[in-house]
Amino acid sequence: MADVGGIAVDQLRSIVERIERLEEEKANIAADIRDVYAEAKGNGYDVKALRQVIRLRKIDPQDRQEQEALLDVYRSALEV
Repeated sequence: MADVGGIAVDQLRSIVERIERLEEEKANIAADIRDVYAEAKGNGYDVKALRQVIRLRKIDPQDRQEQEALLDVYRSALEV
């Protein structure tokens, strides 16, 4: 393994190449997600609402209930 200035070149190159591959996969997945949203929009679904639903589904149910309760308190206080 080549060592330049205290850096293991082969290991560094391997790490950089792995990151590059993952970044490419991430870009491809992002494009696929955009396509699915476009399909949903084409079928009459509201994309903004879909994004909210997906965001909410990622949150732990207990945390979501707490957030919703706090939001209700704020709405009530502000008469919204």
